[in-house]
Amino acid sequence: MLRIRRFSLLLCAAAALTACSDGGMAPTESSRPIIGATDASDPSLQTTIKRKNDAQIVSATGDIAAGVAAYRELLGTLNPNLPGEQPGGRREINWDGVPAALTNVDNFPGNFFNVNSPRGVLFTTDGTGFRNSDNGFVDVNAAYAGEFNTFSPPKLFVAVGSTITDIQFVVAGSNTPATVTGFGSVFADVGRARSTTIEYFDVNGHRLLKVKAPRRSDEKGLSFVGAVFDSRIVARVRITSGDTPIGAESFDNVKGGGPKSDIVAMDDFIYGEPRATH
Repeated sequence: MLRIRRFSLLLCAAAALTACSDGGMAPTESSRPIIGATDASDPSLQTTIKRKNDAQIVSATGDIAAGVAAYRELLGTLNPNLPGEQPGGRREINWDGVPAALTNVDNFPGNFFNVNSPRGVLFTTDGTGFRNSDNGFVDVNAAYAGEFNTFSPPKLFVAVGSTITDIQFVVAGSNTPATVTGFGSVFADVGRARSTTIEYFDVNGHRLLKVKAPRRSDEKGLSFVGAVFDSRIVARVRITSGDTPIGAESFDNVKGGGPKSDIVAMDDFIYGEPRATH
C-alpha cells in the first residue's frame, strides 16, 4: 500500500507541472517544487524529484518505472515520429525499431533519428562511432553476458571507443537548430556514483546544469536521470556513460581488486519537443 500511495502522489505532482513543457507555462514563470518520493526501507524503490534553480531533476534506481513516468508527465504528451515542429510535448527513442542492418555493428549513423526516423536529434562522439545492440554486447565481449539489462527490450546503445555522446537538437527532419525543455536517459549497470552524467548547454555553449545518474541498486541494474527546465533553453546535451567504453579487452570492475572500471550502456532517451531557436 505504501508503494501505491507514494507512486500516486508522485504522478499527481508531476501532472500538475506538465505546463513546464514549452507551450504551457511562460518562460518567466516558476513552477512549484515537487516533493521527492523515496522509500529508504526498499532499495528497489528509490525515486527522487527535486528542484535546482530553474530545473526539476528526476532520478531513480532499482524499479525506475515511477521516475520515468513522472518525467514523461513533466514533458507532456508523446509526439509522433514525424518531421516538423510540434507546439509542445515530448519525443522518445528506445532503439528497438532500428533495422537489423544497423544492429550489432559499430557504424550506427548519428543522424538516424533525424533522417530515417525524424525525432530532432544528431549524435556525435569523440570515439569511433555508435553501436546499437540486441544481445547485451556479448558479441563484443562474452564477459558481458547478463550485465546490461533493458528498460524497453531488447536493444541498448553505446558510443564506441568513448564514453561520450553529444546530442544536438534540431527541428525534426531538418537542419534548423532547436532547443528543448529537458532531456533524460535510462542507463544500464551504473556501478560508480560519479561515472555517469548528463550535462545541459544553452545556445551559446554555456553549461546550464550537470546531473549524475544514481548507482544501480538491484539485480536488474537500471538507473534514470533527467532534468526539465522552466523554459526551453537546452540546445545540446553531453552524456558520459560510465568511465570505460565497451571492448573486447574492457571489463566491468567496480568492487574487485585492481584498477576500477565502470562500463555503462544507455536505453530510452526522453526529451522535450525540439523547437526552432529564436
